[in-house]
Amino acid sequence: MAFTWTFDAPLGVYKQHALSKHLYLATVEDSHFVEFARPVDGFGKKKGENVTLVRVATITEPSSGVIAESSKIPEDIFSLSTVSITVNEYGRAVPFTSLAEDLSEFDIENPIQMRLKEQQKLVLDTACATAFKTCKVKYAPTSSTAGTFDTDGTQSTTALANLNVFHVEVLADRLWDDYRVPRWSGDDYVAICRTLALRGIKRDPQWESWKIYTTPEAKATGEVGKIEGVRFVQTNHNSALGKVGTGSVLGECIFFGQDAVALAEVQSPELRAAIPTDFGRSKSVAWYGILEFGLIWDTANAGEAKVIHVGSA
Repeated sequence: MAFTWTFDAPLGVYKQHALSKHLYLATVEDSHFVEFARPVDGFGKKKGENVTLVRVATITEPSSGVIAESSKIPEDIFSLSTVSITVNEYGRAVPFTSLAEDLSEFDIENPIQMRLKEQQKLVLDTACATAFKTCKVKYAPTSSTAGTFDTDGTQSTTALANLNVFHVEVLADRLWDDYRVPRWSGDDYVAICRTLALRGIKRDPQWESWKIYTTPEAKATGEVGKIEGVRFVQTNHNSALGKVGTGSVLGECIFFGQDAVALAEVQSPELRAAIPTDFGRSKSVAWYGILEFGLIWDTANAGEAKVIHVGSA
């Protein structure tokens, strides 16, 4: 840390400009993805670098379960599959010197630690969002009343419109009726959306007229509320969900239910202070963890797919 000195007069004493008694901090984005990742039970230290998740496929419903008295009970196939998550080291550090501590009016280590914790939260939020977005089912709104699904894991359609109530209805039906996704909690699916996407819903006359009679305070609070059994979570974290499509018309979204993304964790992220070097003059603080996020069902099969990514080619 360096101080800037200026002349008080052409020929006079030196002075240092006064410092505020308050530190002013730049704001960071809001993050929400990690809280929706499911920790892998029984995995941790001394368990190797990867964990294998065993998945049980559904058994096909027969056209009829009736059997004749003289017939054997028909047999169905019981199928298992696996997916592996390999953990990685995550971390960043900020160096500082004992001279900076000795000369500064502020305790500089505390704001460094606070900022590192914020950075850690954002980095892990992006990593978790990336895992969600590896899902096979993609959706792109192409107008206020139409959209296109892709089921190969690649977003092939360019979004031409923002999210609205119509698209929420389509996505809720696809989760429940086509993919039979179990709800995240109670009767609710979850949708984590960029602010722009929720603005599209709130500008929809259908949402406005509905809210007038149900929750008229929604416009004042800025809350979309629950629509078609989907609970909405808003984020402004650009690295996790962006503004995409023609003219950045669409706010990215992730719609999902239970068993969407797993968290394999060997070392929970934590702050660590380096051992001072150069006779205590050089110091450093870091955050560090060993973990990874992974999609549990990387298919677009009914009964298996758990996530829909709303985005654009």
